[in-house]
Amino acid sequence: MSTHAAAATTSASHWDGGHSPYATNSKKFGMWLFIISDALTFSALLFAYTYSRVSNPDWPTPFHFNPSIIFSSVMTFALLTSSLTMVMAVHSMNQGNRKAAARWILATMLAGATFVGLHLTEWLNLINNEHVTPASNPWGVPLFGATFFGITGLHMTHVVIGIIYLGIICQAVMRGKFKAEDVEVAGLYWHFVDLVWMFVFPLVYLMSAKI
Repeated sequence: MSTHAAAATTSASHWDGGHSPYATNSKKFGMWLFIISDALTFSALLFAYTYSRVSNPDWPTPFHFNPSIIFSSVMTFALLTSSLTMVMAVHSMNQGNRKAAARWILATMLAGATFVGLHLTEWLNLINNEHVTPASNPWGVPLFGATFFGITGLHMTHVVIGIIYLGIICQAVMRGKFKAEDVEVAGLYWHFVDLVWMFVFPLVYLMSAKI
């Protein structure tokens, strides 16, 4: 076989199917594509929020250190804890310990549910006691309510979806189904959700704190 024929055969074999793009499995590759596209969405929203805050001199600063900043800090701690438990779940699954992996996934779900519960409590306080709505607020620029509820609501939706996703993975792991890579892919999503909050917390809460 000539050199050109061998090269053509080798080149064609890469397009015959059955190969993972970029030397990674399709599930992980698909999750990375989703994360990149979703990161662009959150980046656009946070950029628009920051521009609105900077361009409006009367932008509201409604968050007092006590209890608002302390409360949101506890929410942040809950998500950071969930990232740690998710790491432990992936590690346990890689070690072949499905029971431990399931327990760590449940702990991650519990931390995520704690975050959602605290977030909803904060929302109810703003709506019922501070009279903040997506269209108005008692402090200044009406756009504040729309951007605040839009960004935090979208993030909280991602957390809820993540909890459901982890619940499905956890049940499958306990039944002996799914592989370590499936838990790892779920971990990629969860870490992304946590990372997004690390931008939302300072830009939305700390930069709007009342000094």
